[in-house]
Parts: sequence; C-alpha cells; structure tokens
Amino acid sequence: MKNIDKILFATDFSEASKYACKYAIAMAKQFDAKLLVLHVISELDVPLVGLFPDHYVEAHIKETAVGSSKMMAGFCNRNFKEFENFESLILTGIPFKTIIDTAESEDVSFIVVGTHGRTGFEHVIMGSNAEKIVRMAKCPVMTVRPQ
Repeated sequence: MKNIDKILFATDFSEASKYACKYAIAMAKQFDAKLLVLHVISELDVPLVGLFPDHYVEAHIKETAVGSSKMMAGFCNRNFKEFENFESLILTGIPFKTIIDTAESEDVSFIVVGTHGRTGFEHVIMGSNAEKIVRMAKCPVMTVRPQ
C-alpha cells in the first residue's frame, strides 16, 4: 500500500462538504498527512466570452474569485482551528476534471469529497462530480454523504 502523506479534500462549501471535511481532517490526522483543501470555480459559472462585453466578463471573473477567496478563508477558519497541516487552493475549471488533475499533479494519496446524494431527474440534470471523480481518478476516492 502506498504511504499516505498527502490528501486532497475538494469543497464547494455546501453542507455535504462541511460534513466531509470532518472525515478529511480525521484521515489527515490519522496518517499525519498534509491536507490540500481545493475549491474549483466552475467554468460554467463564468459568463462565456463573446456573449457579454469584455469589461463585464473581467469584472465578473474578478468578483467570483474574490467571493471564493472570502468563502475559502471563512471555511478554513471555521473548520481548521485544531488542524494546521493544510494548504488551500482555488482554481478555475470543470470541477471534476480540475480535482482529478490536481490530485495527479500534486501526487496525492487519495481524495475526499462530499456528495449531495442526488437521484432521479436532479441527478440527470446536475450530474455528479463525485461520481465522475470516483470513476476517473487514478487514486482512491472517499465519498462522504451527509447524515
């Protein structure tokens, strides 16, 4: 078995992520591993270039990045009071792909991600980043569903 020294925890700041965060911290403590806390700004949340004036697109991208930074700081302040061996990252891309790519580039031992547990029509429309990560990641993935 591979030595577990770095864990990637992906968050969208939802209740599912808050719950999964507890597991990510527990695993990092158990293995004395560094925890990478990743939030992905979805490219789908950024207006498509060409549909809006450039100044609007640039302002929206900047506003989204500033908002995500504030949310990450608040999330880390609330959840990592007793755990200091972490690094936070905010990237832009397609969430499941960016998470998988980051796991590979950072050579993480495994990924922890929350799942919303959507089913039926909502699952078809919204898709499941967690499901895609489980299917495509080259390392083990722990999915955590809130109680």
